[in-house]
Amino acid sequence: MSRLGRKPIDVPDKVKVNLAGQVVHVEGPVGKLSWTFRPEIRVKVEGGKRVIVERSSDTKLVKSLHGTTRSLIAGMVQGVLHGYEKILDINGVGYGSKMVGDKLVLTIGFSHPVEFQIPKGLTVICPSVTSISVKGADKQLVGEFAAQVRRSRKAEPYNQKGIKYRDEVVRRKAGKTFVTGAS
Repeated sequence: MSRLGRKPIDVPDKVKVNLAGQVVHVEGPVGKLSWTFRPEIRVKVEGGKRVIVERSSDTKLVKSLHGTTRSLIAGMVQGVLHGYEKILDINGVGYGSKMVGDKLVLTIGFSHPVEFQIPKGLTVICPSVTSISVKGADKQLVGEFAAQVRRSRKAEPYNQKGIKYRDEVVRRKAGKTFVTGAS
């Protein structure tokens, strides 16, 4: 049996977990999340304080779904309690970011500004011109939006210009060397 899947999820006092058929609803101080799990998996809520995930059979698919389902529900509980955050840094001369209404506008070396519509459920702020903070309860949504912003201009290894995660290390590469012909 999956070691991770067997482990029960403890639900803090500020978080409520409800089941409606195949849908798990999690509500907390940061927000509300819901997710539909596969029918091969059984989820039980014991007294509103513990969530237990069980599987119906020992096939390879169901075994893989067991631990995954438990991890996703635990991530939902963590997200509505504390939330998730990704911080992006922008490096480059003339590069920057700003919020215009509900859009993130980036100036990243193109002839036009790059705009991103902020999805519902996310809070995006620009504490400085060269920094972007993406916060939200849904781990997948926070990560996907941060990845889209980063993908618009990845930090390149020669001059380190572009967008990178705050904890990401971009290894510097040496540029081309030229040898003059001494004939």
